Parts: sequence; C-alpha cells; structure tokens
Amino acid sequence: MALANNLTAILNLLALLCSIPITASGIWLASKPDNECVNLLRWPVVVLGVLILVVSACGFIGAYQYKETLLAVYLCCMAILIGLLLVVLIFAFIVTRPDGSFQVPGRGYKEYRLEGFSSWLRENVVDSKNWRKIRACLADSDVCPNLSQQFITADQFFSSSSITPLQSGCCKPPTACGYNFVNPTLWQNPTNMAADADCYLWNNDQSQLCFNCNSCKAGLLGNLRKDWRKANLILIITVVVLIWVYVIACSAFRNAQTEDLFRKYKQGWV
Repeated sequence: MALANNLTAILNLLALLCSIPITASGIWLASKPDNECVNLLRWPVVVLGVLILVVSACGFIGAYQYKETLLAVYLCCMAILIGLLLVVLIFAFIVTRPDGSFQVPGRGYKEYRLEGFSSWLRENVVDSKNWRKIRACLADSDVCPNLSQQFITADQFFSSSSITPLQSGCCKPPTACGYNFVNPTLWQNPTNMAADADCYLWNNDQSQLCFNCNSCKAGLLGNLRKDWRKANLILIITVVVLIWVYVIACSAFRNAQTEDLFRKYKQGWV
C-alpha cells in the first residue's frame, strides 16, 4: 500500500509539473497583441492549466497522506480536465486548419484573404459586432508603429519575412492596389484601385491605416492561427504525458485498493 501510494504521489507531482507548460502557454497566448484584443480566446488554456495544477496538488497530498477519498476525487477530476484539454486541442486544430495566406510575387511576407479562414473564426472573432472593439484595440497597440522603427527602405520592407500577418493586413494596403512605398505605414499614389475593395479603405491617418479592411481582419486571424499552432505543439506533448501519468496513477490506485482489501480479508481469517 505504501509503495503504491508513494508511486501515485510521485506521478501526481509529475502531473503538477505538467500544468506549468500548459499555464505558461496560456499566458503567452494571452500576452500576444492579437489575443489581447480578442477576449474570446484569451484565457481558456490558462484556466485549464491552473485547474490541473490544483487537482494535481490535491492528488499529491491525498497520496502522500494516504487519503483514499481525496485520491478518488482527484482521479475523477483529472479525467474530466484531460478530456476538456483534448476538446480544446481538437477544436483549436479544426478551426485553425484553414490557412488564408497567399504569397505575393516579389515580397518576403505573405498577404491574407478573409474567406480563407474557418467560418467559426470569421463569425466569432471578426464579425461586425466584435470588430469595432478589436479595431480600436489594435489601433491603440504598437503593432504598426514598430514597423517604422524596423524598416527604413522599401527593399528592406519588401524582402522581409518577419512581418507578422497582423502587420501585413492592417499596417499597409494590399499589394495589388499599387500604392507607392514612403514608409511602412505611409503609402501614396495607387495605380490599380479597382483591384481590391480594401484599396479604397486604406488611409494614411495613423489611427486608421487599414484597420477597416478585410485584409486586417484576415491578418488578425492569421496571427491567431500562427500563435495557436505553436501553443498546440506544447499542449499535445503535455497532454500525452498527463494521460500516461493518469493511467499509471489509476493502476497504482487500483493495486493499492486490491492490496488493502486482501490484507483486510486475511486479517478476517486470522
């Protein structure tokens, strides 16, 4: 019984440690400029990470102090949390699978089409009701001003592959419009305004730029997709470890119960 409980305590300590990268991934996602402006997707991973931390701590205490009731509650709660984490992972993978990016000839960065992303993201993130608040949040951020500090010449800007989807969609007009580069957030004299409806929405006012453009909405979704894909890799590894820990902990708990029952049975016959 003691050996099984010690093993369960060690495994729960490992599960507790696994909650750290989950929480860290959630905090990283929440701190990104795009996620800061989209309240819908900011905190679910952080909440799951904290819940797993609390439940794992309860399991560790229950195993260390031989509290079988607490261990049983832990196993039930951990199963639910692992299930929720799997749901979040599968859902995030499905809604971020479509990629609305396309390569622009002569440019190191990509541009983005709104219709290239999942309908769920379009309807729940950048629909007309949400966009007004998101747009104001993006305009107040340093997403676009940072470009003017990074790039001076047109060649530097056009050849860069470090420009984020959000910057590509919101801070400059679509390439097809034929605007001439002055600096990353100042463009003049378009040659093909009919190429895209966003060409007419571009404004050199630094508080407006292309924040009203569909390309900006698409850039936001491109950023969200990129960030969530990175976080998913960490979450997948962590959830695999958690499932492995949980299965072994369940086995150890059942063995401990069997040993305890057998010991009581023998004592009844003595």
